[in-house]
Amino acid sequence: FALLGHRTYLIPLTQCVSFHSLTVRPDATFTINCKVSYSVTSYATGWIRQPAGKTLEWIGVIWSNGILYYKDSLKSKFSITRDTSSNTITLQGKNMQAEDTAVYYCARDTQ
Repeated sequence: FALLGHRTYLIPLTQCVSFHSLTVRPDATFTINCKVSYSVTSYATGWIRQPAGKTLEWIGVIWSNGILYYKDSLKSKFSITRDTSSNTITLQGKNMQAEDTAVYYCARDTQ
């Protein structure tokens, strides 16, 4: 996935640490917790989704230093947080619509 148009991340399957299939109801909210086996202060972790029959869509990333970036069109809909004590990355969605139904992937940067 591309971040800010200047770096492309290739995520091997082994780097996909969790996935969740969500069927969304209109105006729903949700929270997905992704507990990882690595230190979240050592690697960036991103969230990606794939609606049925469509391509992967990058949602956002939290860098090892805690800095966040979101896809512009989704930044008002999603929020990414982390708990460094439990190495958990959380994706929260709000005002979801049927078109937000997708498989949501939590993935670690390869570097």
